[in-house]
Amino acid sequence: MVRATMADDSSPIYFDSHMHTPLCKHAIGEPEEYAEVGKARGLKGIIMTCHSPMPNGFSHAVRMAPSQFEDYVSLVERAAEAVSDTDFEVKLGLESDWFPGMEDWLKELHQRADFHYILGSVHYHIPEYREEFWDGDALGFQRRYFEHLAEAAESGLFDSLSHPDLVKNAFPDTWDFSVIADTVKESLDRIAATGMAMELNTSGIHKTIPEMNPGIEMLTLMAERKIPVVLGSDSHQPQRVGAQFDFALDLLKNAGYSDVAYFHERKRQDVPIATVLDSLEMWGK
Repeated sequence: MVRATMADDSSPIYFDSHMHTPLCKHAIGEPEEYAEVGKARGLKGIIMTCHSPMPNGFSHAVRMAPSQFEDYVSLVERAAEAVSDTDFEVKLGLESDWFPGMEDWLKELHQRADFHYILGSVHYHIPEYREEFWDGDALGFQRRYFEHLAEAAESGLFDSLSHPDLVKNAFPDTWDFSVIADTVKESLDRIAATGMAMELNTSGIHKTIPEMNPGIEMLTLMAERKIPVVLGSDSHQPQRVGAQFDFALDLLKNAGYSDVAYFHERKRQDVPIATVLDSLEMWGK
């Protein structure tokens, strides 16, 4: 971990660390367009984190094919070159699905490029996950999800865990955090022991339960365990880049955080929340 501070008053400081490309088949816009919005919103840079390729057609409808991995790297390199004469940065990352039995595939994949950031995700809604773990018991399904979140952290494959209470949208009419709280605490204890970061994902405000992922109850439990947090917009279109980051930073403060993190060359950088807010206010348009 590195304590990052603003070098002077003349440059932005923070990154949006979660966004996609059309290769995932459900996003629009080129990386250069995402960079343009990020710069306008007062960010120092963006980290592209498109959905990882997976073997044997696994969840093929919402991710790049294995044969497109080099195309993805080239897309990000092209965008980085396009902004190379500015102070803005475009970095290479990946959002990789954690799924039992995929560890060896992911370990090899993460060595195929010089990534700045690797997000680990448990996507409860993909067909393979539901086929394997859905048995008609909603609460049991939720508990299994949080167990898998802890297993993802313990795998050591990732830098951070994305949208960590996403499963609340599986059964929104019956979601009750107080019922699942003990399971969440057990999961967070295991995650905290690994030193891994977790994400505050601002796109949650557009989901069935319209609040960020995680919500304030889980975020407060994360703060109590000193789990670092990285902000990500989960942008699937350029206009989402950096959206609601001011609100997200206030939410972090309310949960008990004083710092927020991002990653550079897979090393965590911690920045005071107040410094990030000042930078976004100064440079955002």
